[in-house]
Amino acid sequence: MYFSTEPPVTTGLPFYKTVVCLTCVLILIINGVSLFHNLGSLKGANEIQGQTAKVIDKVQYVNVLIMDAESSLRGYFLSGSEVYLGPLRTASSEIDAQFAELERLLADSPSQRRNLAQLHTLVYRRLDTMNQVLDVYRQGGLDDILKIAGSSDSKAEMDEIRLQVVILVQEQNELLSARSATFYREYRHAVFLGITINAMAILVLALFYRLIRRSYFARDMTQRALENANDNLESMVALRTEQLSVLSRHLISVSEEEKARLARELHDELGANLTSINIGMNAVADALRAERPELAMMLDRARATLVDTVELKRRIVEDLRPSLLDHLGLSAAVQSYCEEFGRVAGLDCEALIDGDVDVAGPMHAIAVFRIVQESLNNIAKYARARHVIVHLGREAGGLSLEVSDDGVGIDSDAVAKPKSHGLLGMRERALLLGGSLRVKRGVNEVGTCVEAFIPLSRAADSGDSGDAAPEQPAPLPFSGLHPSEGDRIPSSRPYSIRRRTPPGPGGRSP
Repeated sequence: MYFSTEPPVTTGLPFYKTVVCLTCVLILIINGVSLFHNLGSLKGANEIQGQTAKVIDKVQYVNVLIMDAESSLRGYFLSGSEVYLGPLRTASSEIDAQFAELERLLADSPSQRRNLAQLHTLVYRRLDTMNQVLDVYRQGGLDDILKIAGSSDSKAEMDEIRLQVVILVQEQNELLSARSATFYREYRHAVFLGITINAMAILVLALFYRLIRRSYFARDMTQRALENANDNLESMVALRTEQLSVLSRHLISVSEEEKARLARELHDELGANLTSINIGMNAVADALRAERPELAMMLDRARATLVDTVELKRRIVEDLRPSLLDHLGLSAAVQSYCEEFGRVAGLDCEALIDGDVDVAGPMHAIAVFRIVQESLNNIAKYARARHVIVHLGREAGGLSLEVSDDGVGIDSDAVAKPKSHGLLGMRERALLLGGSLRVKRGVNEVGTCVEAFIPLSRAADSGDSGDAAPEQPAPLPFSGLHPSEGDRIPSSRPYSIRRRTPPGPGGRSP
């Protein structure tokens, strides 16, 4: 039984960090509530201050309206002109409007509403007195006015109005002072609370900074350890990738060598045997043609099968190692293959050759040819294209190849897919010779474009490949199995440039 001294791995947030976070949230909430309350108190103080100013202004304005009404009445008595009665006539409506506004402003103060009611009674009593005096003047004249003036005390009425105005203004100021005192008292409490909250916030921030600093150093150490592990892993992956790439290129090289060897052996051994069989069948057919024509016809059919076998052997040899590549060079091999591909696949395949591309060595030539071959095979299988262009050119430093079509296109990450062995093989062929290969969308996102660059040696690039280019393998010998016209079945066209005369009857050359 084994015991571990390592602390258990926790998947959640540590408790002390949770407490710190909750404390920060609580401080923020308290600070927000305090700020909201302070703003409400400030708003209330501003409102009561504005209300007091409006009440004082309107009460003073009522007093001014009464005094203007009295002055207009005296002016009318002295001049007898109706023009002076304007303020008296409009005083009632204006005073009503002012009292309505005062009732709205003092709705939350019962004592002020009582004072306002007393002022309302005094003001309208004074207005009624002035209207009665005006009526008496119009009916009796100045004598009756003097009698009324002697019996009434207008000065006492105005003094009562002024006194009531002073009382109302004084109580409003007292109310303002009381609310201001309450506001400043709450303000002092808010300042004390704010200082306390800020002090707590500073302490929490200091603690939080310490925790963050500790976590940062721990994370930094972990990050460095992870980076070291990643570097080691990347080095291992890069090394393994390089090993696999080298192995892949070696397999490609060995595969090409093995294909060339198999093609040479098939051509030499199988071709010689088939030629010998054909010679024997020709001799037997000539001997039996006069006496046993039916057997001669059977031999002719057997010879036809033999010719098909020779054609099959030729195709196999051409697939293993294109003879045109060895005899006529890269340019002729690419053009011939494009023509054959277009004929078999039913596509318009155009080969464009720029410059002297035949200076490439055998390894470079076979790599370019295989890339063209694989690209065209992929087009025939997947592209659903109608037109294909194979552009092979000579550039400074190497050969450039571009195979483009107008098909359905390909994804940019197709090379990385698990089943894209053909694309990977083309890329490895290019990398084997120090080149590069890229697969992308065509012009205007139409079709697919395969771009490859195969560097050449300096000697080959300058046009002198005699010493720098590797020694090319010997061309495949030409088979003698090509009967003449007439009674012999015609064979396919020769695939070697070295002509040989087929043997005549009996195995002798004519």
